[in-house]
Order: sequence, then structure tokens, then C-alpha cells
Amino acid sequence: MDRSPSSGASLKKQYLTAYNAISALLWLFLLGRVLLLLPSVGYQNIYAGVGQYAKWTQTLAALEIAHSAFSASAPPTPLTPSTFALPQPIPLTPSPEIVRSPLLTTSIQVFSRLLLVWGIVNIWPDTTGQSLFYSSMLVAWSVTEVIRYSYFVLNLQGEVPGFLTWLRYNTFYVLYPLGIGSEMACVYMASTAAKTRGTKLLLWDLLVLYLPASYLLYTHMMAQRRKVIRGKQPERRLAN
Repeated sequence: MDRSPSSGASLKKQYLTAYNAISALLWLFLLGRVLLLLPSVGYQNIYAGVGQYAKWTQTLAALEIAHSAFSASAPPTPLTPSTFALPQPIPLTPSPEIVRSPLLTTSIQVFSRLLLVWGIVNIWPDTTGQSLFYSSMLVAWSVTEVIRYSYFVLNLQGEVPGFLTWLRYNTFYVLYPLGIGSEMACVYMASTAAKTRGTKLLLWDLLVLYLPASYLLYTHMMAQRRKVIRGKQPERRLAN
């Protein structure tokens, strides 16, 4: 039996709602754990307290690459005789497709974080995991993701409060530099601890790659912010 388009859209919405809600809770727990441990045991012991949890929480985000790739590679609607005879109207509201996030920016962000938790901190925990930059990195990531996933959950329901929209499209001005700067500091510290020249060169190359990648991610968020602001302007004029 063929499933109707509305049934498929409903399943996608339910899946994305569950995925984003679970992710928001996981990152909220991580943020709370880090904030509780910092004054009690110090940043030197944050990795021992949350390192494994942070690693697997971030690994879950690898699904977002699959979401973006699936949406990017989705085939166009096949042309059928009924399509020629009676063109379908364009919906006024977008359907809940898997995601609309660009594959490139999603891949850059997810892969860079996976490299940090699995390749940098996991290999050199004594150098990177016990530094203040590891803690600041987790705080920046956690606050960003709690806001982002909460925004996605409510956006799927069509009920995003204004303050959450403001947080989503303004806090990145501070959180992105904090997170990216902390990541680069961890990579640099790993390069000082690396034993071979080849590994050091690889890590230095990674630091160089951070510059264009960070610019791409930052300007992407600025472009998204401009779109949201432009979308809000007609509402303001109607309200006045």
C-alpha cells in the first residue's frame, strides 16, 4: 500500500522533533554538568568528569550530515501524465523535509568537532583535556546547541518565541569565536605534545584550514540572520 505524502511528511516531522528534542536535552545535561564541576573540581578535571559523555553526544550529530546529504540528493518529483495534465500548486508553507542545512557547512562543523573529541582531545587528554580551553569549548558548544536544537523543535511546531529566535541569530556573534578559538587552542596544544614532525605538520595544517572554514561558517550564520530579519520586517510594519 502506498503511503500518502502527508503521512511521509508527518513521519519526518516526528523524527526530527524527537531527534532535536533528545539532542537539546543531551547538550543541556552536558552544560549543567560542566558548570557544576568547574567551581567544585576545577577546569583541570572537566575531561575526567564529562569527556566520554561529550564525545558520544557530539558523535550523535553525525546524523546531521546524513540528513543534509539525503536532502541534497533527493531526486526531483518524477513527471507523470497527471503532472502534465494538472500541475500541482506550489504550497505556501514548506513541507517538513529532512533538513535544509547546506551539506558543506554542516559537514565542516560536524567533522571539525568529531576531530576534536576523537582525534585531538582523545589522543592528548593530558595536554588538551586538562586545559581551560577544553572547558570553554564545551560551554560554547553546549550553549549553542541547546539554543539551536530548542529552536528547531519549536520551529517544527510553528511556535518559536521571539526571545529564542533572538538567541538563535545573535548569540553566535560571541559563541562562535569562543568555540572556534578554544578549538584552535586545543589543536595548537596538541601540536606541542605531538612526538613526530609529521604529526606536528598535520596539526599546523589543520590550524591553517580553520581560517577559511571559520569564515565560511560565520558568514553563513550572518546570511541566515539577515534572512530572518528581513522576514520579520513585514510583520513589524503590519503591527505598527
